[in-house]
Amino acid sequence: MLDVADPHNCVHCPLQECEALRPLDEAQAHYINSIKKGEFLLVRGESLLTEAENGRHLYTILEGVFIRFRSLEDGRRQIVNFMFPGDLVGLQAAFDNPANHSVEALTPARVCFFDRADFVKLIQDSPRLGYDVTWLAAKEETALENHIVSLGQRSARERVIFLAIWLIDRAQATGVAAEGNKLALSLTQSQVADMLGLSLVHTNRTMRALHLDGLVEWGQKEICIPDMDAAADLVGFSRSGEGQRPYI
Repeated sequence: MLDVADPHNCVHCPLQECEALRPLDEAQAHYINSIKKGEFLLVRGESLLTEAENGRHLYTILEGVFIRFRSLEDGRRQIVNFMFPGDLVGLQAAFDNPANHSVEALTPARVCFFDRADFVKLIQDSPRLGYDVTWLAAKEETALENHIVSLGQRSARERVIFLAIWLIDRAQATGVAAEGNKLALSLTQSQVADMLGLSLVHTNRTMRALHLDGLVEWGQKEICIPDMDAAADLVGFSRSGEGQRPYI
């Protein structure tokens, strides 16, 4: 990770301009800026958090997309979630526990970081921000529930459609993707398989079938869903309508 020489002042944080994120009021922005320690730049494939390590920091994603995953001793891994701008990374560190997952940059990325020792003080000094952290943790749990349902109950076809819709929906909501149901993201079939609990061969066949049916076009550098509403109806996906998300 590369230290940023000129980190953003939180009052002028680029996330303040994201329509899907709730802007901080001036007092909140000044407070967060007072405890913010700096910013890091990461390249694609670089680790932000490593499983079993005691992290010293919490991070807010400013730019880029990350994957969160667990690894097995034999090298297999399960991707459990994707993380977007405004998401909080490393909350376990605030409770003095080692991370039980790793977080890796899927694209070039930028994060701001805070000392975990300041977390308790944040809760004491700003109950509203403490509530926002709890809200973010609850939404992370909701996302994990949806992914678990895919693993346990959806067919391979439904899993791929649901993941594609979820990625584009989250990307559009956080400014990573524009309108048009397209997301420029280099996501390998192996990574999709690691997320969906499918073999690489099964993943490849399913993607090709969905492409031929005109439902999901999953290229090496872009995901496109020609008819988002029709695809969402097929898998029972509810598009984002929760209003603005908080961030720290």
